[in-house]
Amino acid sequence: MTADDHTGFDPATTLDQINVATEHLLDTAARFTDTDVRAPSLLPAWSRGHVLTHLARNADGGRNLLIWARTGVETPEYPSLAARDEQIEAGAGRSAVELVADLRSAAVRFATEYRKMPPEAWNQVVRWTRGQERAAVRAADSRLCEVLIHHVDLNAGYAYAQWPTGFVQDMLGRVTASFSTRDDAPAMRLHPTDTDISYDIGSARRAPIIHGPQTTLLAWLMGRAEGADLAVTGASELPRPPFLY
Repeated sequence: MTADDHTGFDPATTLDQINVATEHLLDTAARFTDTDVRAPSLLPAWSRGHVLTHLARNADGGRNLLIWARTGVETPEYPSLAARDEQIEAGAGRSAVELVADLRSAAVRFATEYRKMPPEAWNQVVRWTRGQERAAVRAADSRLCEVLIHHVDLNAGYAYAQWPTGFVQDMLGRVTASFSTRDDAPAMRLHPTDTDISYDIGSARRAPIIHGPQTTLLAWLMGRAEGADLAVTGASELPRPPFLY
């Protein structure tokens, strides 16, 4: 799927992917001690407890959007961005056992609501907390993205190289399309060395070309890799992508 194309969406397949990714995440989190969850994550100013709490509240927020799409009753993802941040901060200091139990319960609630969605509900437009209005199918894609990317942010052995190939290919299209709409994204051409697909950001004629494995390209664009195994032609160094996620 492209950023605006939902024709390739299969609800059952995507839920299977979400459930598999969630179980891997829970396997990692289940090994944490109370000391471990106080340790820093890869996200600035966030401990692992912050990341785990965010993932639990994100599952609840996604569930709310699915309820909205299914019932037609406006059910906000979060009361506000400030309220979301307060929830994360309030929950981050809990014990490892409490954090994992919360994450597991929230994931079950999300999956339960997901299974209630009739086919036509996926095309219903709902509003995210930041104001974006999108088809509910984006809540499914977003949840998979949250689980896979923030699993890396836990800094506990799961690396971006373990992202599923299908996820990487889909997200590269989405991320490059998103950057192409932004004024702060430098023009560049991405040339994955392990696929025959290339991606353009911006329209500069002499944009540098970035070469490397597609997984590293995605991780670099999303701020999860320094890009040490990427090569650039047409410039002396790698461009600096703006913050995305």
